[in-house]
Amino acid sequence: MDKPSGLTSHACVSRMRRVLQTKRVGHGGTLDPAVTGVLPIAVGQATRLLPYLPGEKTYRGVIQLGTSTSTDDLQGEVVAVQNWPRLSLEEMDQALNPFRGSIEQCPPQVSAVHVNGERAHTRARRGEVMDLPARSVTIHS
Repeated sequence: MDKPSGLTSHACVSRMRRVLQTKRVGHGGTLDPAVTGVLPIAVGQATRLLPYLPGEKTYRGVIQLGTSTSTDDLQGEVVAVQNWPRLSLEEMDQALNPFRGSIEQCPPQVSAVHVNGERAHTRARRGEVMDLPARSVTIHS
């Protein structure tokens, strides 16, 4: 399914259940509500195959250097703005090198990570500040 911005992965599954008139629908991985992209959906007995899907995701995006928001994404309030010089592709590639490979990364407050059974983004939008521990991630390119 091509998940639109603003819907949770669970909301997409709920829509598919309604459209297909079946209860047995699942998704292979979670995308944050603000993210658009391919959300693998399985129906009926195919839901048994979901655990065997590759767990890696591919992201493409646009980075706006020098702007910080309260949520680390475009939906948050701008909290700081700094002027940045225009970077060449080579300079940008060099700047990204420390983030490649296996690294420890702290998830942003507005993320799909579960905290005591609830998504962090839900709690953050209520104004809660959580201590989200770093987790190991691998960035391939």
